[in-house]
Parts: sequence; C-alpha cells; structure tokens
Amino acid sequence: MSDIKIYTTDWCPACVVAKKVLDDNGYPYTEINIEQKGISRKQLQEITGRMEVPSIVIDGVNIGGLDNLIKRI
Repeated sequence: MSDIKIYTTDWCPACVVAKKVLDDNGYPYTEINIEQKGISRKQLQEITGRMEVPSIVIDGVNIGGLDNLIKRI
C-alpha cells in the first residue's frame, strides 16, 4: 500500500479508528476532511464511489470503510 487517501469528517468515530489503525501499522496516508474541504456526499460518491465516511482509497482503488481496511492489514 503506497498511496492511501482517507476521506473523513470531524464527527466520525470510525474515521478516528481507521486513522489509528493506519498510524499504528506505520502506513502514511493523506486525510481529506470532506467538511473542511466543502465536499458534499454526492461529490464524495463521484470521487470514491461511496457516500459514507471513512472512505478509504488505496492506490486509486476504493476499498470501502474501516472493516475493509482492517481485513487488508
């Protein structure tokens, strides 16, 4: 896993856990907070294929959310 992007919000507990999983396992990532960036859920779906957060994209492929991240690590 070389290029990891995680789309988040401030209020999302699963986002916090996903970032901790990545941090604890030494995976660098880019966080994109959709609220701070003004990205709507519709725009998020256009970008990632999902409307939910966290939305995790690894090497250009959306793997889903927290559960799928844990399965991959």
